[in-house]
Amino acid sequence: MAAILVISSISLQAQTTTTTPKTTTKKVVRKKAPVESATEREIRELREQMLNQQAQIDALKQQNADKDARLAAAQQSAQGAEAAAASASAKADSLSSGLSANTEAVSNLNSSVTDLRSTTVGMAQTISDTKKTITDQLESPLTLHYKGVEITPVGFFAGESVYRQRSLNSDVNTPFNSTPYPGAAQANTSEFNLSGRQSRIGALFQSNPGPFHFAAYVEADFLGTGITSNDNQSNSYVLRQRQIFGQAATNSGFTVTGGQMWSLVTETKVGTDNRTENLPATIDAQYQVGFSWERQPGVRFQQKLGNFTGAVAVEQAEIVYSATNANANFFIGNLGTGGGLYNVSTNYSNNVAPDVIVKVAYDMPHIAHFEVGGLGRWFRDRYYPNETLATPSAAGGTNNTKVGGGVYGNARFSATKYADIGVHFLGGTGVGRYGTSQLPDVTVHPDGTLAPIKNYQGLASVELHPIKKLDLDLYYGDEYAQRTTYLSTLGSSAGKLIGYAPITSSNAGCNTETLPTSTGNGLAGAAPYNPGTPANCLGATRMVSEATAEFVYRFYNNPKYGRFQYAMQYSYISREAWDGVTSAAGAATTTYGGPKATNNMVFTSLRYYLP
Repeated sequence: MAAILVISSISLQAQTTTTTPKTTTKKVVRKKAPVESATEREIRELREQMLNQQAQIDALKQQNADKDARLAAAQQSAQGAEAAAASASAKADSLSSGLSANTEAVSNLNSSVTDLRSTTVGMAQTISDTKKTITDQLESPLTLHYKGVEITPVGFFAGESVYRQRSLNSDVNTPFNSTPYPGAAQANTSEFNLSGRQSRIGALFQSNPGPFHFAAYVEADFLGTGITSNDNQSNSYVLRQRQIFGQAATNSGFTVTGGQMWSLVTETKVGTDNRTENLPATIDAQYQVGFSWERQPGVRFQQKLGNFTGAVAVEQAEIVYSATNANANFFIGNLGTGGGLYNVSTNYSNNVAPDVIVKVAYDMPHIAHFEVGGLGRWFRDRYYPNETLATPSAAGGTNNTKVGGGVYGNARFSATKYADIGVHFLGGTGVGRYGTSQLPDVTVHPDGTLAPIKNYQGLASVELHPIKKLDLDLYYGDEYAQRTTYLSTLGSSAGKLIGYAPITSSNAGCNTETLPTSTGNGLAGAAPYNPGTPANCLGATRMVSEATAEFVYRFYNNPKYGRFQYAMQYSYISREAWDGVTSAAGAATTTYGGPKATNNMVFTSLRYYLP
């Protein structure tokens, strides 16, 4: 290529030295082109090749320049791209970091949304439940509200019956100590009575002002009787106050209760708490022989200490009196006063002090409950030492008070969830009134001062719950009053036994029926309501016993709509008297014996309890 270039250069130079023909305006005569030699042709071809190659080189240079330019531009673009890439990478990193944060935020948001959804579902359920609760409370409230006081109605409505083999002319309550001996005309006739009078109404009132809890309770039935009450058609029996009391309690476990309530002697299920009394589940409104109880006015103070509860109560006193051959040298009370609010046909004792009762209870929840306690009583009369003189005189009249009382205990065990077993005892002097048979508390000495009688009461109970709707109850109880007599040396009573159940008294006619007592004019107790009563029959009660079997079946029980149940009770009563003279008049030999009275009773009950 160098040689070619040199030759081309020489040729070019030779050509440049050729004289340029002058330009004329004359008509040019074309001469015939000289014939090209082989060398000139080769040189021309080489020149053409060189020109072509130079054009190619120039094109290549231009391409290289273009490439360089493009490369520079590309480098510049690459630098810009790198910068942009770096910026983009930074942005990507930032975006990645932001995206990661966003992802975490989204995850947290999703979790929050899930929690919120769960909370919303729970809140919706709570709102639904609350709405249902409010609706239920509005439509069927458990309690009524008056200002800050909650009022809970209580009670049941009953249709009941009683059949007695030996008539007692009594409603669904049994006067156990009046069970007739065989000589009574009533012992030879039965009775069947229907009753709704044991139906019960009442309410519990409660409030909670700060550290205190206040409560009041009222409960009544229709088993009371008034002077003009009768069973002819639409009876006029008075509403009977069973319980009505007020109560204040502190958070420390101290409680004071005042009003009419079950006596502290009565067994309770929890501590010594009111309204937890553990009563025999009998239809008989007088409950069960051997059961110790009273419902009477009083004030009770109690304190809880763990599972222990201690209580003391002062309660209404009254005297149940019985005596034979007593002198007329004393008195213990009087009839209700006309114009007063006591019954003018009933005796009331003049009491010197209330009965005082103490109790300690121990609870083993769902297992056992134990109680022990004591009862103190005071019996006062006014007696006249000069009444037995040849010329009786009230001079020297004075008051005399005798002390009585006893101890008691109750224990109840939940042997299994299907059975509860209980034992109960009360014994002492002058405690007969606290037994369901109402045996006498006191009798009298010949000089007119009172003498408490020894008593005891005992009860055993087995209460079975084989299925949720059915209870089977078994009870057996005894009540006893001791013979208490004194030989008189005073006045016309000298040589006589005075007191409760003298053995010298006659029981000769206790088993012999007599004719109706009078013809009368149709008034109460007159013919034809005048069955014969045994003549020459003291029949002072030594012991009353009762065995009871009962079932209770709950057809329906719902806390919203109440309870509907049916019950049937069978009881066998035995009343045994202290021995007395049984010899016939003029008999050569004196004999002694005591009559015995029995009775078979069947009760039925259909009740609807308020929820």
